Amino acid sequence: MPHITKKTVLHQIRQFKNSIFQFSHLPFSDILSTDALDLIIEHSESSRDRIFTPLVTLKAFIFQVLSTDGSCRQAVNHVLSERLYEGKLANSIQTGAYCKARQKLPQKQLKQAVESSGQALHQQAHKSWLWKGHNTLLTDGTTVLMPDTQENQIDYPQQSNQKPGLGFPIARIVGLISLSVGSVASYAMGAYQGKGSGETSLFSQVIGVIAENDILLADRYYCTWAIIALIMQQNSHILVQNHAQRKPDFRRGKKLGAKDHLIEWEKTKRKPGWMTQSDYDALPNKIVFREFSVKGRVYVTTLIDAKKYHKQELAELYTQRWIVELDFRSLKTHMKMEMLRCKSPDMVRKEIAVYLLAYNLIRASIARAAKVKKQIPRKISFMTTVQIFNEGILSLIVLSEKGLKYAIDGLLNAIASIPIGQQKRKPEPRAVKRRPKSYPLLKKPRNKAREAINS
Repeated sequence: MPHITKKTVLHQIRQFKNSIFQFSHLPFSDILSTDALDLIIEHSESSRDRIFTPLVTLKAFIFQVLSTDGSCRQAVNHVLSERLYEGKLANSIQTGAYCKARQKLPQKQLKQAVESSGQALHQQAHKSWLWKGHNTLLTDGTTVLMPDTQENQIDYPQQSNQKPGLGFPIARIVGLISLSVGSVASYAMGAYQGKGSGETSLFSQVIGVIAENDILLADRYYCTWAIIALIMQQNSHILVQNHAQRKPDFRRGKKLGAKDHLIEWEKTKRKPGWMTQSDYDALPNKIVFREFSVKGRVYVTTLIDAKKYHKQELAELYTQRWIVELDFRSLKTHMKMEMLRCKSPDMVRKEIAVYLLAYNLIRASIARAAKVKKQIPRKISFMTTVQIFNEGILSLIVLSEKGLKYAIDGLLNAIASIPIGQQKRKPEPRAVKRRPKSYPLLKKPRNKAREAINS
């Protein structure tokens, strides 16, 4: 544990919570708990740095991933501004101390903070944000790139069809994201290719987070016997599109309506590679699920009550599955997580955790504004909230308790004042209007290409 006094720790925790708009008089006041912050402090490597304590470093790291250029310099400048606002001595604007302090943050506890904050927000969603009383989760996989260093290549090797020196290390991430509030409830990451690196293998690491009575929306890749059986074992529910290799026959099973029936699915002879034999043997020999068709698309679900869950309503719910792709776009494009900056695998994992933690904190601010202003979180602009979040942090430092209350109310009003329209997935051509710059692709490592120019 770092050498800082208990009084300093309490002050920094209070400051940290103020900076993320987490006040006791507002909804969702315990999303990032004091216990989670205490664990981060406790498990950080010991340091005698009086400026870049664990929470100051974490707050700077969060600001860095939310900032316009994502540089360490901008994060250090932010710490400088905060110290000057508080009447403290200026810190050096050299980035060395900050970069060393980031390395001392505990990766495991950062991931726990992501999951505890995301799950707390998901579980506390207002009942008017739910679908027929069910909390709903979305899942999908995505990839991120990182600097081409030898260490990164060992843990997250580039794609096998790329020559050495011409590609970037790549990692696969599978996330569970709340439909109602947009928070990341859990995630798993691994190499892009190789044993245990597939989407379903990573999904098996987060499936336990799906709570009883929750509904999971996923694409047809997740329409497998093992996944559906595990979901049913947890008393959770799933709604997926039918796998292309499974041909429906609505003449079989118990008829519920037109192209709507209950059927049995026998346990497959081969277990998935990501399951142990004992876990697979513990599953039932067959499962009963519902299969229905709407407008030519076939869906599979464990919500078998046709009177309570009409197939048209289920098909309409499934159209919201694509929102997970918008959430990944917010992370990768708007927050620039698509290309990471850290040069070692350990720091890459910390960087991803901080990105997702920052994302959850933004979603918490949106949920607070929605709850106070009686709106729907998914209808409030994410990027507008990021901008207000960045601009509002410094202004909250020097305010009194009364001033803070007025300021935060004004910020929540601003967040709720920029709604987004109802988004529906429109068919779009897979093409771009703006043409890329006409630079050829490198066909040899950059250092060799540079030598060829100089020779």
